[in-house]
Amino acid sequence: MLRICKQRTLLANCLNKLNMELALSVLFIALTISLLFSLSKLISSPHRAPLPPGPVPLPIIGNLLDLDRQPHSSLACLAKVYGPVISLKLGITAAIVISSPEAAREVLQKKDAFFSARSVPDSSRAYNYHDASMFFLPSTSPLWRRNRSICAVNLFSARSLETSREMREQKAHDIIDCFRKKAGHPVDIGHILFSGMLNVISNVLFSQDIVDINSESPQEFEELIKDSINANFKPNISDFFPLLRLLDLQGRRSTAAHYHRRYYKTFNVIMDTRLQHRRNGGKNYGDFLDSLLDLLAESKISRKEIQILLTELFGAGSHTTSVIMEWAMGELLHDSITMAKAQAEVREVFASQTLEESDILDLPYLQAVIKEVMRLHPPGSLLLHKAIEDGVTLRGYRVPREAQVLVNAWAIGRDPKVWTEPDVFRPERFLEKHISFHGRDFEFIPFGSGKKICPGLPFAVRIVPFLLALMLAEFDWRLPDGMEPKDVDLTENFAGVLELAVPLHAIPVPVNN
Repeated sequence: MLRICKQRTLLANCLNKLNMELALSVLFIALTISLLFSLSKLISSPHRAPLPPGPVPLPIIGNLLDLDRQPHSSLACLAKVYGPVISLKLGITAAIVISSPEAAREVLQKKDAFFSARSVPDSSRAYNYHDASMFFLPSTSPLWRRNRSICAVNLFSARSLETSREMREQKAHDIIDCFRKKAGHPVDIGHILFSGMLNVISNVLFSQDIVDINSESPQEFEELIKDSINANFKPNISDFFPLLRLLDLQGRRSTAAHYHRRYYKTFNVIMDTRLQHRRNGGKNYGDFLDSLLDLLAESKISRKEIQILLTELFGAGSHTTSVIMEWAMGELLHDSITMAKAQAEVREVFASQTLEESDILDLPYLQAVIKEVMRLHPPGSLLLHKAIEDGVTLRGYRVPREAQVLVNAWAIGRDPKVWTEPDVFRPERFLEKHISFHGRDFEFIPFGSGKKICPGLPFAVRIVPFLLALMLAEFDWRLPDGMEPKDVDLTENFAGVLELAVPLHAIPVPVNN
């Protein structure tokens, strides 16, 4: 028995030694192949451009520790050290960060064909959402072009915007009426604006309100939009290590699937009701939904594609516009002198007439206020793109194929080489120099630029100044007891959209009292 045990021990030792030698041999071969592959690439590409500079990545996690919960801000700090084009490793994913107008122009205009797509977070792969998403599809995709065309013709053309103008004005006055009902008491400005904008969007899309604007607490559809946007931009290990996607370790994709089911259920009820209305001989509303259902009947669009399109339009159209207006009110309440100037302009121009959306061109100072707000707090602080080919260079640096390309609009808007006193809220700078936010002036790109510029820009530049003008014309705004302008908290929170970390509360006081 002792002899057998010794034989087994000897055999085990031999096997262990063999396994160790085999593992070392495999490791040596792998390292040799890797080294030879690297050398061959260097030999075959002696003039290959270098990667952009950046902080040294740690093993496995890369530069993840160089970012915090406010990535736009931490990336701006890195740009001050390493320059306007930097390279990062987020897990095993390569990222190139752009923080200057010149480099942004190269990405968004000069070489936009090479950066026409966007990296798809794993959460957006739920129900294959990304396959029909205008946000994620490359501009070379026929489906992207079709969806953009549908929106351009039926939503954002001058003719369509004029057709829906009266409705938008009515819904804006509904928001003013809501503030009036709460006059003399502190109100959550962002909550009312968001609810009101949801109804603006829902009436543009399918001619009905989707929430009760007078509700004191967030409603199901409001929470759905905010939660789903926030979930898409939460850090996800599957995005940093794509090989782990199948495991969905943090449950981000399953959570997103839950949100999609709720969106699609809501839109299915609305579509089925409209189809039944049509079968019963009801009138044609002439809205966006009617246009989509006509295309559905002609098999030019699928029901799922309609669901995805409506989901994107609600998320982009309601949340971002209400956030812009909340930031505007926050900055004005923080700066009583600028508030007084803006109110004086609005009230002087419209002292003897009813304010209409077309009159906003007569409010240059208010327009400057909105531009200054979007310079400091662009809702889309990081513009997402992706390199679709290898061998592309930016400012002399190599961009690897499939690398994320992040254009930091927040950092560009605060670049001291471009802006005097960049962190100071001073709308007058936009009166001194004409700068457009239509994507042609790359020091100011809150809506992006190029083919992937925000399609809803024509809508936003109408409704935001009109509603803000109404709020300043109809009310004086007071801070809650004990607060002074300097106490208004303008801390930012990155949650997909750059929003106020602390909800803004103020007291509306009707001027006709």
